[in-house]
Amino acid sequence: MAEQHRPHTGPPAGPSATASRAPAASPAFVAALRSSVRGASDFGPAARALTTMDASNYRRVPLGVLAPRDADDIAAALTVCQEYGVPVVPRGGGTSIAGQATGTGLVLDLTRHLRTILDLDPAARTAVVQPGVILDDLRAAAAPHGLTFGPDPSTHSRCTLGGMIGNNSCGAHSVAWGTTADNVRALSVVRYGGEALRLEQGSGTGPAGVGARGAGASHGPPGVSELVASHLALLRTGYPDLPRRISGYALDALLPEHPGGPDPVRAFCGSEGTLGVVTEATVRLVEAPRARALAVLGYADESAAAEAAPGLLPYGPLTVEGMAADLVTEPAGLLPRGAAWLFVETGGATEAEARAHAERVLRAADAVDGAVVTDPAGQRALWRIREDAAGTATRIPDEGGTSRGSAAGRGGEAWPGWEDCAVPPARLGAYLRDFRALLAEHGLRGTPYGHFGDGCIHVRIDFDLITEAGVARFRRFSEETADLVVAHGGSLSGEHGDGQARAELLPRMYGDELVALFGRFKDLWDPDGGLNPGMLARPDRLDANLRFAVLPKRPVDVEFGYPQDGGDFAGAVRRCVGVAKCRTEEASGAGVMCPSFRATGEEAHSTRGRARLLHEMLAGEVITDGWRSTEVRDALDLCLSCKGCRSDCPVGVDMATYKAEFLHHHYQGRLRPAAHYAMGRLPQWLRLARPFARPLNALARLRPLAALAKRLAGIAPERTIPVLATQTYSRWLRERQGKGTRILSPDRVVHLWADTFTEHLSPQVGRAAVRVLEEATGRTVLPPPRGVCCGLTYVSTGQLDAARRVMRRTLDRLDLFPGQPLVVLEPSCAATLRTDLPELLPDDPRAAELAAAVRTFAQYVEEYAPDWRPPRLDRPAVGQTHCHQHAVLGDAAERRLRERLGLTGELSGGCCGLAGNFGFEKGHWEVSAACAEERLLPAVREAEPGTELLADGFSCRTQLDQLAGRRARHLAEVIAEALPEPVPGAGAPGPGR
Repeated sequence: MAEQHRPHTGPPAGPSATASRAPAASPAFVAALRSSVRGASDFGPAARALTTMDASNYRRVPLGVLAPRDADDIAAALTVCQEYGVPVVPRGGGTSIAGQATGTGLVLDLTRHLRTILDLDPAARTAVVQPGVILDDLRAAAAPHGLTFGPDPSTHSRCTLGGMIGNNSCGAHSVAWGTTADNVRALSVVRYGGEALRLEQGSGTGPAGVGARGAGASHGPPGVSELVASHLALLRTGYPDLPRRISGYALDALLPEHPGGPDPVRAFCGSEGTLGVVTEATVRLVEAPRARALAVLGYADESAAAEAAPGLLPYGPLTVEGMAADLVTEPAGLLPRGAAWLFVETGGATEAEARAHAERVLRAADAVDGAVVTDPAGQRALWRIREDAAGTATRIPDEGGTSRGSAAGRGGEAWPGWEDCAVPPARLGAYLRDFRALLAEHGLRGTPYGHFGDGCIHVRIDFDLITEAGVARFRRFSEETADLVVAHGGSLSGEHGDGQARAELLPRMYGDELVALFGRFKDLWDPDGGLNPGMLARPDRLDANLRFAVLPKRPVDVEFGYPQDGGDFAGAVRRCVGVAKCRTEEASGAGVMCPSFRATGEEAHSTRGRARLLHEMLAGEVITDGWRSTEVRDALDLCLSCKGCRSDCPVGVDMATYKAEFLHHHYQGRLRPAAHYAMGRLPQWLRLARPFARPLNALARLRPLAALAKRLAGIAPERTIPVLATQTYSRWLRERQGKGTRILSPDRVVHLWADTFTEHLSPQVGRAAVRVLEEATGRTVLPPPRGVCCGLTYVSTGQLDAARRVMRRTLDRLDLFPGQPLVVLEPSCAATLRTDLPELLPDDPRAAELAAAVRTFAQYVEEYAPDWRPPRLDRPAVGQTHCHQHAVLGDAAERRLRERLGLTGELSGGCCGLAGNFGFEKGHWEVSAACAEERLLPAVREAEPGTELLADGFSCRTQLDQLAGRRARHLAEVIAEALPEPVPGAGAPGPGR
């Protein structure tokens, strides 16, 4: 390393001295499987690494992954697996929080092909779905008929119906519509060995179902009816009576007195893939209210909120959700006064009816404060706080109010493990008080939240899951909390299932005799024990297979500072908890994450997938070549470095930084791709090319020469080489100012950054900004110092030694007046100065000072010209909010400035797809274009004539020019055009103009 910015300790990434390779599948099994199924199977390191974990604390390494094409493929695979003794783990979205979507055998990826809604009957209010159907897709298909699927966990944009059936998922609306088991009418399932069965609700009085590969009794496999009949008393008395009892097998659903007769469907729901694999499900749909309102009620503390929740149930709410102040990271103005809140949603045929219903709830609630929200945008903002809780709760603020991380796994990190117990709603307040006391007794912290109306609580706790002492405390706390839940008449799981996290503790809840009955029920379904072993029946220990145990014990030698993770790269990678918000298939609102996943649909190209690969790279068992890993390199290759995950990921994973870190190490001492030399060192080449701009532009228009240049530079052949400016921005400004310009006092100048793109490729943006800033503030824009650069292109290609040299040179040459801001027109450069600069130079105080000084064009105008009246444009606008603007800088000032200008409409979220060097690199054209087609290009095509096309980022403007043939403009250009013409000879305005 040419320049070392701080000392490092610990072994290099990759296999440590104690790391061992994970067992591989036998060639005979692989051959037999591939000859029996049509779906693709993958036994390579990347596929295995991507499925070692779900959203829990657990990690198990599979042999491989199969994406079955249909039910016959599933049956054939289960036949082969039984023959070779290979376990099977069915997997949907991989968002299970108790470990049940991990396994050591063959993972069945049911999301690739089995995601069709086979039938939707509005009259019968049913739908027939395959197991890989995403919940939101079903809801979208049902919505035109005024229907929806009732259960709606917070992962609704990526969880699958098969996974919901396996876990008996619930969600916020269970007080109105129940659990998944309450909403499933029939199931087609395949047992280990390939036998297919048909289970139907209330089938105890009907004929036995017949599957494609054999007959199945109405209660399931032979012997189930007899097992139930011989243990009637135990089944009638052994289960607690509460709405959110998810733990264990629901054998009481098979009792003869069950409404409608024995219900094998309900008994199967919540079995966590241990009984059979679902191939088809008939589900119930419910009427969706046409209008909704949200009563937000503030209370003095969470126990007061919990005690109030049962009293609101008689009003027929759709939800009664609760959370306390220690979970809230959004501005306090979104919520009424209080230290804990209930979100009570109501429905109605009209907005007035929904509002009236919510106001009745508000009047009935004995709350400190409250409000009724009917505005859909306001409701979405509030619900986002709640839905992101599974992620935000993994970072607990310290006493100073900031999250902190540590290599020991404590500090600001918090984990599932006691995630979702449930008690009778009337007992919830007392339980929470006892639970908080138990946390304090063990020296632990957590942030409870959840479904207060159903007595179900989620909590992430700052367990130390790395050291032996910490793991031992985790076990003791789990055991004592299980006893506390049982003492309050509750269930160890109220939503997410038992998995490995709680199944070991089921005897404390049900007693040994009933748990032994669970084992016999499992054996009737799966006598070989091949389906998801280690879950529910004969479970693994709750402190085994922890995913943190394989990570390096000391910090890895890295380049970035990782200030939010104690300087520990492993801690940064641990941030990904697997809730998979990055796997949503449509960007919502201004959201960006994760454009490459939406373009490809591949787990490897999601933020979670890349984080999993980095985790396994550090572990060294599946991916064994550390920083040299081709699997990690290939997954990161399609990362646009958009930084969307930095803001949109609930736990703030910053994959752009991790990619830069990886590329630095991967290519250290080795030949890089041509694009790294060409576009990674773009500022250097543009400075050299400046005197030859005209001839170079002419040569670039000659196709054969342009094609040769693009091939040598690693540029996609579909791209057009941008035109070089014949006069740079800084030269124009110096000529405009003239020789001998006097340096004015700090309150009379503007420091405007000359980024590479404005300087050499779009100087008209800089000229426009100068005019607007001087008009608005009466200050003089100073010519920029020579040779400064933020280092963006070096960072994005992982040339971090060069990036630091460039940044240090910039700090040496940039001479801001103390306390003066620096206006940066290019959002990507502003983001680099704001984040990458201090994180690459954490020991240089000048880096933090410069980062704090950065302002966008709109931020500066708002701060330093608050009374300026910009020209009114009064026309609609479309375009792109730069992804770095969204993720790092925020666009509130830009929105307010557009509003003052009379520019109406929203700019597109997501990413334009060019993303600096990404869209220019060979091999990225298709993904780059697909990202643009997601939102930006359709919005431009649909815009009315006369609509202003805005894009503050050079990449966004270039993408629109090359894909849509439309010229977009920086907001400064639009304003400058509308300003009155300057008086000839007046020159720059004087102070106070």
